Amino acid sequence: MFDYDVAVIGLGPAGSTFARLAADSMKVFALSRPVGEGGFSKPCGGLLSSDAQKALSRFDLTLPKDILVDPQIFSVRTIDLKSGLIRHYQRFYINLDRDRFDSWMASLIPNSADIVRGVCRSIKRLEKGGFEIAYTDSEGEKRITARYVVGADGANSAVRKSLFPQKKFRSYVSIQQWFDEKNDSPFYSCIFDPDTSDSCSWSISKDGKFIFGGAFAPENCREMFELQKQKLSEKFGFKFGVPVKTEACMVLRPKTLADFCTGENGAFLIGEAAGFISPSSFEGVSWAINSARLLAQAIAAQNPNKSYHRLTRTIRLKLLLKRLKCPFMYHPLLRRWVMKSGLQTIEVTPTQRRPLE
Repeated sequence: MFDYDVAVIGLGPAGSTFARLAADSMKVFALSRPVGEGGFSKPCGGLLSSDAQKALSRFDLTLPKDILVDPQIFSVRTIDLKSGLIRHYQRFYINLDRDRFDSWMASLIPNSADIVRGVCRSIKRLEKGGFEIAYTDSEGEKRITARYVVGADGANSAVRKSLFPQKKFRSYVSIQQWFDEKNDSPFYSCIFDPDTSDSCSWSISKDGKFIFGGAFAPENCREMFELQKQKLSEKFGFKFGVPVKTEACMVLRPKTLADFCTGENGAFLIGEAAGFISPSSFEGVSWAINSARLLAQAIAAQNPNKSYHRLTRTIRLKLLLKRLKCPFMYHPLLRRWVMKSGLQTIEVTPTQRRPLE
């Protein structure tokens, strides 16, 4: 009746995890945007959090070494631009190449699944049930049908916009630039500046490159991004230079339980497409992997949408609790109080860097 049991739109960590798990029992079609030269590259610092590491450990997966990059940094330099406060906090991130990580996750999908590099053009429900997906690849426009459709296509999800247009999320523009490394010592930082954004920015050193990015309100986002760079250069000695490349995309920031959308009537949303992203840190990989795992459990149920919604209740509640953390990070007075208190800070002693022999 249908070409496939399930069509997965998007092959980031969410889509790749679900397609890998579902392919053992279902006929899977997976559509991934082109990557590399002229393709899509997600504006992400490329740090794998401890929660994401735990999500991967459920599958007994080990990261190949060619995904890892230098250096591995174990503290974050937190900067309050307005007050000038700087504090260091210990973190257990893994520094990696995000594009290689996504490609590795996709490589784990069994050969029984049909994986296509292309762009989704439309998703529509069929009168007889199921869905028709139109997409373009290197050969032109094509169409397939599937009993189920899974939106794993991120903040600007085509599946969500097509099938659930009433769902509106609070969104930001994530902008990120890459530079040749000119700073004296590699570092990871988290930056707060209420004059340019009510969110946060980040920087990370990675294989001889220095990355700076942040989340900004859509209006005047590029102007605020450049202003923040100027402040960091003048006040804190950040060295940027000429950008090697610039990336940008939408990022969501859920606020209430009503913000989440898991889908209905045979359509499912996982990862950031469903609103599963931390409103405090914008970390999304762990939520992507865990929501995909739960959908793989639910999709064989008699009422898979109801089952998936029930199984993701813990995710939604945990993300709501993350929201309660936001005032202590983003309200200027509360943030300064936390930073001045020294709670959970570590003392950092600068060391003289010596060249390797």
